[in-house]
Amino acid sequence: MNERSYLLYLSFGQIATIFFEREVIFVPKKSNTKRTDGRIAVQIYLGKDENGKRKYKTVYGATQKEANQKADEIRAMLGKGLDVSARSDTFGVWCDRLMSCKKAEISPSYYHILESTRNHLKPLNNKAIADICMFDVADLINDLAAYNPHTGAPSSKKLLTDVKSLITQTFELAIVNRVIDYNPARSVKIPRSAPKSKRRPITDEQIQQIASTPHKAQLAAMIMLYAGLRRGELLALTWSDIDFKNRTIEVNKSVEFVKNVPHLKHSAKTEAGNRLITMPGILSDFLKKQDRQSVYVFPGTDGGIMTAAAWRTLWDSYMVELTRSTENDKLQIVTEPFTAHQLRHTYATMLYDAGVDVLTTKELLGHTDVKTTLDIYTHLSKERRLKSVTAFDDFVKCKSSASQSLPKSVDI
Repeated sequence: MNERSYLLYLSFGQIATIFFEREVIFVPKKSNTKRTDGRIAVQIYLGKDENGKRKYKTVYGATQKEANQKADEIRAMLGKGLDVSARSDTFGVWCDRLMSCKKAEISPSYYHILESTRNHLKPLNNKAIADICMFDVADLINDLAAYNPHTGAPSSKKLLTDVKSLITQTFELAIVNRVIDYNPARSVKIPRSAPKSKRRPITDEQIQQIASTPHKAQLAAMIMLYAGLRRGELLALTWSDIDFKNRTIEVNKSVEFVKNVPHLKHSAKTEAGNRLITMPGILSDFLKKQDRQSVYVFPGTDGGIMTAAAWRTLWDSYMVELTRSTENDKLQIVTEPFTAHQLRHTYATMLYDAGVDVLTTKELLGHTDVKTTLDIYTHLSKERRLKSVTAFDDFVKCKSSASQSLPKSVDI
């Protein structure tokens, strides 16, 4: 059947469709008028807004071909269901939206940490969310790895991980809202050279000085060292939470700071944080000797919950006191300053050295995920193994030196 016979065979509607399709294929796209700045503008219809008003997106090109290519890209995005009108919103705007969502889900103290992390994202804030590529994110991470403007030193691996996480979550929010279809932060790697922030346990000498050096903060240090309480759990602890008969501490409250102001939560930091801790005798005996001037075990000067500023001042003075080497100090050492959280890590280390199983340690520390506890135990296991190998190496060297110094046997 030739083409003419075929057209006669078809209905009028089918013929119109064929000619319409041929028209689309062969008729060139219209040429747009040049603007005064020399660029060519092409408008794309986006649909109607909530008020029924028609919306358009305008793209520009130096030539008609370039403008048409950009218009085709927009049409392709519309075909995927993307919200083209929001693609010009900046990364900072989308990060604001993420932070607003987070605020309702997380604690005030964690939100404050996120705000601090967000301060490192300024290089991305003014860029359109759709224009940011993987190299933009990688450059930010690498620059921060080399130099942290807040500390003047290379950034820790933890900080870089937190920064990447916040960037990733911001892009994911834009993806969920159908603004972009790709997350440029996913494939960005944290530099291997980034230093790890290590939480080391304090030394045996420091433990002895805590027990022997009188100071107002000594009470706090003893509780965190021998019960593993977090600072917020310590400041919320009341005398009614301590059972001297059964030698237990019940953790059921916590304090969170929002801009230095303490807020009491009638629950621990997490659900797993609500726990019952068995005290060692040294801690129980120490607590029995303390004065009870408030319902709180470690109160502020007014008998209420201590503020963040008061805590920092007190802890700094405690470190000064511990670093002094006096004539009465039989150890005759100068103690390096340590953080309150190092005492909690030391508690975990002592549990490991005592042979306490990982699940029991998880319950005592109030970890939500056993993986957190396993990470601590794995790290400690590697350290102990390295020390054992080093000790063996020293032993072999000593034996070798001794054998070489012995006189050679003489046959008679």
